[in-house]
Amino acid sequence: MRAALLEAPQRRSLRIAETFADTVQGEGPSTGTPALFIRFMLCNLICRGCDTPYTWDSSRFDLRAESKWRSIDDLLGWVLGRPEKLVVITGGEPLLQPELLTLVQELRAAGRDVEIETNGTIPPAKELVDAGPWFNASPKLSGFGSGMPQSRRIVPDALRALAASGRTRWKFVVTDPCELDEIAGLEATYGLAPISVMPEGTTPEAVLDGMRTLVEPVAGRGWRLGTRLHVLLWGDERGR
Repeated sequence: MRAALLEAPQRRSLRIAETFADTVQGEGPSTGTPALFIRFMLCNLICRGCDTPYTWDSSRFDLRAESKWRSIDDLLGWVLGRPEKLVVITGGEPLLQPELLTLVQELRAAGRDVEIETNGTIPPAKELVDAGPWFNASPKLSGFGSGMPQSRRIVPDALRALAASGRTRWKFVVTDPCELDEIAGLEATYGLAPISVMPEGTTPEAVLDGMRTLVEPVAGRGWRLGTRLHVLLWGDERGR
């Protein structure tokens, strides 16, 4: 299914789930920044806590109906017709699609800032790093990624490559405070920095309750407490 979905009808095309605007970056260091979002289809992981299963879960969704091919020229035209400077490329897992490099190069050439949301299991190509995006890497911990072996969700070569790029910020979704020890182990092993930690949650109440639980232990480790601002503002509304 994945291979078939990536058979582009023409060069310079990407399999896209959705694009949306009139929102802000809800997570990571750019939280609150007005942003455009380009959401890619397909993922190489199967996370229990995923809030965009329509990008990859063929057991519950018709992936062909959930997506369409968009040309890079079409996407660029949409971006350049908007005032937002920040473009967030998310998924799914964007690093699965080979035409990502061309899209990022042309967005950067047009003066846009680019952030790529990634699960941290695929090393970025040198050409992609050189194009100048930021990578918001979110390795999956045992709670959020339950049902997957650690060897699938934690890929040492990918973590080392992202850390060495100098263009990566690390963002961890926590379902239980005991997972903070997992983050500390990854930090020590791979030299991850900077690190932000946010609670899992698709309702404002869940996010706020999780933040209250995490604030002291996260601060005690010298990390940044993150949030899901879009959830606080709009709940689990799609396209926000």
